[in-house]
Amino acid sequence: MSRVELKDLRKSFGGVEVIHGIDLEIEQGEFCVFVGPSGCGKSALLRMISGLEVHTSGVIEIGGRDVSAAEPSERGIAMVFQNYALYPHLSVRENIGFGLSLAKTPKDEIARKVDEVAGILQLEDYLDRKPKELSGGQRQRVAIGRAIVRDPDVFLFDEPLSNLDAALRAQMRIKLTELHDRLGATMIYVTHDQVEAMTMADKIVVLNGGRIEQVGTPMDLYERPATPFVAGFIGSPKMNLFEGEVAKAKGCKVYGIRPEHVTVSEVGGEWSGTVRHVERLGADTILHVETEEVGPLLARIDGSRRIDQGQRVTISPDPEREFRYGA
Repeated sequence: MSRVELKDLRKSFGGVEVIHGIDLEIEQGEFCVFVGPSGCGKSALLRMISGLEVHTSGVIEIGGRDVSAAEPSERGIAMVFQNYALYPHLSVRENIGFGLSLAKTPKDEIARKVDEVAGILQLEDYLDRKPKELSGGQRQRVAIGRAIVRDPDVFLFDEPLSNLDAALRAQMRIKLTELHDRLGATMIYVTHDQVEAMTMADKIVVLNGGRIEQVGTPMDLYERPATPFVAGFIGSPKMNLFEGEVAKAKGCKVYGIRPEHVTVSEVGGEWSGTVRHVERLGADTILHVETEEVGPLLARIDGSRRIDQGQRVTISPDPEREFRYGA
């Protein structure tokens, strides 16, 4: 498996630059996640690494080799898309081995590799089925198997779980991280879902407007977000961010406090307000509170506490967990 390095990578459409000088190093064997809102450039960046999108300038290196001008087939990559793109008339076995068949790989070698990959992905009992006979999660595993069987230097995943329901997404997140651990592969994964990023990545790259906002481990970004954008994007529910007079009173331009870093009481807090909505999630409860001092904010409390809509509460931020941006 190989290291990936991007050097001043740029992309323009009709004279308008949409990817602005990306410099990034992804170490061999890392699970790196590109995350950000729609239109931030994460999928375009992945497609440029794959060679499916031509970059305007800059250098792409895979395994120390400059592949900037190489065809996708020459880059040593395998890509898994949001849509499974399986051949409906072929069996699971034939779908997984299709690329090897095109490459004129001997039949006994194809069979061996397909059986090995089926074992890794727990698809042994489905090899003779057609895609229409599979669940969404099983189809996505077949698409991943088709990538694994090629033994690429780098795996590229473009929002591969977004078509699955919530339960299947959670299962497939575990499957993919287990797969990464087993293969020791370099993987680059695109998602708009920060929960996916936090639960799967060794390294997260937060993108915004075609630029990198911050690179770090999941806990680096959670505990030390470098910008208000990262602070508001990483974490669920999102951080409370305040500007104007609220921030000015705290000595900054943007003030932030996470919902889990406030104390909710009946009296004696820094801010006072009314609970407008309650989300009971079991172990946790999320309160939507309208305060007189700072306006609306979110607070996370233990799910066993009984606080109801319409109740008056006070809120105190933990002074050790506050974020201040700008003088």
